[in-house]
Amino acid sequence: MISLTPDECRVLGVIVEKAQTVASQYPITLNALITGCNQKSNRNPVTNLDETRVLDALDGLRDKKLASEVMLSGSRVSKYRHLARETLAVSTLELIMLTELFLRGPQSLGELRGNASRMHAIESLEAARTVLDGMMVPQGERQPLVKEVPAPPGSRGTRFVQLLCDHLHRLDVAAEAPAAAGGLEERVAALEEQVRALAEQVRGLGGG
Repeated sequence: MISLTPDECRVLGVIVEKAQTVASQYPITLNALITGCNQKSNRNPVTNLDETRVLDALDGLRDKKLASEVMLSGSRVSKYRHLARETLAVSTLELIMLTELFLRGPQSLGELRGNASRMHAIESLEAARTVLDGMMVPQGERQPLVKEVPAPPGSRGTRFVQLLCDHLHRLDVAAEAPAAAGGLEERVAALEEQVRALAEQVRGLGGG
């Protein structure tokens, strides 16, 4: 049974998220990964992970065969890709559901479908429910990955929570509202990574 630390959940979630949303920048550099871990949009809670913590989380993910380090031709820095689909034996839709639960915490069916749709279209609530139902029961040698839990005080309806890190989020409080500057924050982070990638290419052309 795979068990993750909170930092490993955040780092893995960011790698998967960027693979789905900014494929041109995937595999992802360490600097972009740190930025993604600490961005204020699409995150609950907002964190302030430094390079050491992110590297430690990457080491843990590599040991669990959930991530790998790669060196692409023409690049002078290492980059990182996830192996979660293979190691966890999940489909793309299952993986993005799990990623949203890593990055934002427990969510209702409607919240989860809406938030996950930024990474992959989910045609209906019924389709989302079918995916989650499959993740709540063992599949061959695969452990259950999510469970349905009661709503916190003052809220209505049940929510879904991931099972790979049982202390990642509190279950007795509702999710915080997303940051208003979300779209801008993500675009700035993406532009910063593009500038870094171009700088690497220029250094390569100049021979140092």
